[in-house]
Amino acid sequence: MRRWLPILLIIWSLPAFAEAPILTGDFVQGGLVHGHVAPGTKVEFDGRAVRIGPDGAFIIGFGRDFPRSAQLYWQAPKGKRQSQTLKIKARKYKVQRIDGLPPKMVTPPKKVLARIRRENKGIAAVRRLDSPTPWFDSGFAWPLKGRISGVYGSQRVLNGKPRRPHYGLDIAAKTGSPVHASTDGKVALAEGDLYYTGGTVMLDHGHGLTSVYSHLHSVTVKAGQFVRRGQQIGTLGTTGRATGPHLDWRLNWFRQRLDPALLLGPMPK
Repeated sequence: MRRWLPILLIIWSLPAFAEAPILTGDFVQGGLVHGHVAPGTKVEFDGRAVRIGPDGAFIIGFGRDFPRSAQLYWQAPKGKRQSQTLKIKARKYKVQRIDGLPPKMVTPPKKVLARIRRENKGIAAVRRLDSPTPWFDSGFAWPLKGRISGVYGSQRVLNGKPRRPHYGLDIAAKTGSPVHASTDGKVALAEGDLYYTGGTVMLDHGHGLTSVYSHLHSVTVKAGQFVRRGQQIGTLGTTGRATGPHLDWRLNWFRQRLDPALLLGPMPK
């Protein structure tokens, strides 16, 4: 009996390995990762229960300053709770200096602070959405053709004053240029004049993934409307805190701020 024991132990351990999530994507700060588990499996990451689709698909993301490692937990039906250590590659970020902004857009006067808090509260509410439909499965496309004028993660110095890092991708083009939805989603916010971001559209792509399109000259969609990838949602402008016409395009997985450029190929000519 003893000489058969090692073989029996190996056979017994196989189901545990088979239950491990299959993960693909960018394991780097700012990256988005797609996962797949057996239907009915529970997954936890970054202190939250992760939404799992009926087919076992899910997503997770890593913010700008995400730690070099993190634990992913899962538990199959009638199985034990298991974990896996994810290694996240750190990035080096540029410093970007922007001058010529109106002083009130760098250090806002007290009379607008209540407005800013109210608008930030609305934006934060969108980023807490956890819609069940994975609209992001439609894939990602560039929302605008133009010149890259700002990149994800860069430390911002505005009018000589250090400010928060830049969490999006800036694309400069002519005022009035059409701006398109990068992927399928539902319009969760559509405003023509927010203090910092001006004309702003936020899309809910499902499973906690949301995007924001800022500094729009015009907004051509309404909250609650469903849009397809490539559908126009507004036109390019210089509204809010901006020195020239450009789109500030950002992507979030809940509180984790992602790099949209990692999901795209070269900009089409």
